[in-house]
Amino acid sequence: MANFLFVLRENNNEKATRCFQFAKIAHSKGHTVNIFLIDSGVDWAVKGKDGSQKTDTGDCVNDYLPYLIENSVETGVCTPCAKNRGLDEANFNTNMVLDGGPHLIDMAAEAKVFNF
Repeated sequence: MANFLFVLRENNNEKATRCFQFAKIAHSKGHTVNIFLIDSGVDWAVKGKDGSQKTDTGDCVNDYLPYLIENSVETGVCTPCAKNRGLDEANFNTNMVLDGGPHLIDMAAEAKVFNF
């Protein structure tokens, strides 16, 4: 099986929906999946963020993110990106932890990378 890294860099409903959709598909097919949130994408780490807004294709973040949380798909959250936005790890979804650039680069070196 393959290793996949999905990087979400925007607090954008459509990009987040696609990122989480493809991460769910890859994980459900048995691939190793990691997600990393950077820039304004870190906003998706916060528990209770509204993910119900539908995309043009009729799906939404809430169709995919709960699976990733329930299956403990590892999700790193850029530490300076989160801290500078006043986000605290205590308020993150259970599969999400503060992480840094060195780990992101190590994961990217071993994975197929998708950027959203």
